[in-house]
Amino acid sequence: MINFLQFRRPLWFACLLLASLLVQGCQHAPISDHDRHTLATLTQLIDQRLAVAPMVARAKWNSGAPIDDPAREKLLLETLVDQARNNDLDAAFAQRFFQSQFDAGKIIQTKLHAQWRTERQPKFADAPDLARDVRPLLDRLTPQLMKALRDAYPILRTPGARGELTEQGRQWIRADFEGAPRSAALTVLLDTAAE
Repeated sequence: MINFLQFRRPLWFACLLLASLLVQGCQHAPISDHDRHTLATLTQLIDQRLAVAPMVARAKWNSGAPIDDPAREKLLLETLVDQARNNDLDAAFAQRFFQSQFDAGKIIQTKLHAQWRTERQPKFADAPDLARDVRPLLDRLTPQLMKALRDAYPILRTPGARGELTEQGRQWIRADFEGAPRSAALTVLLDTAAE
């Protein structure tokens, strides 16, 4: 007569091992092409926003306006939080994200102003006007960024999102000043993203 009890333990162990391997395999599965494209859209828009920072720096260099403008930043963030709510996006997350974009832009502006002080840069002959030239660019980018952020938000919870986002950042976001602006721009996304 066959003793079925002697087979129970190995069978149970084999099932547990198989389940563990399946879970591990799912955790390390690459994200889909659609999700990759969605993250790329977001990182490309982040780069486009960072590309405006040198224009802001030149305008402020000429006008003597301070790089940091907490009152304006506060107003902008309040508006962005309202827009996030209207776009079914977590308002606190959107606020942290856009604050990180402001911080990244200020890194570029600060570094450029330091460089220009060292070089004794006179006022630029062709500096853009903040109100006329720069803010309309940012105003066009902001709704695109909000939509891309809303689309990317659920993907951040996907296993592998952090690695993909890091790679997308390297691929699409400028690495001026040893990558400090890129790091600042991505920090909130990376802190939220799943391994």
